[in-house]
Amino acid sequence: MVHVLGSRVLLTPTDPQRSRAFYGGVLGLAVYREFGTGPDRGTVYFLGGGFLEVSGRSAAPPAPGLRLWLQVADVQAAYEELAARGAEVLRPPVREPWGLVEMWITDPDGVRIAVVEVPEDHPLRYRP
Repeated sequence: MVHVLGSRVLLTPTDPQRSRAFYGGVLGLAVYREFGTGPDRGTVYFLGGGFLEVSGRSAAPPAPGLRLWLQVADVQAAYEELAARGAEVLRPPVREPWGLVEMWITDPDGVRIAVVEVPEDHPLRYRP
């Protein structure tokens, strides 16, 4: 078995400056570290229990199946804040049949991002 010590999602955007403006400015993710210089420098953001690295430049957007899942304490407040910051909201918050409250936004390259709240009565909060 592989003993994983750390992990991060690697995202190679078509326009690194635009993506850093989105992840750092619109989403407001805190920077863990930066490396390199110039417009294609890398930035690693905190993502709760993980990291998101935005680095390099790609000729094409990321694979269409790539999606991010971000859990927040209050999805309605996140919706209002993100909409005010200009995030492209694909769908406002909705309580899903499985009990989570989810909204969907997209990054500048079309990466879909689920912003999710786990309500107090959801089984994910159950602690035996």
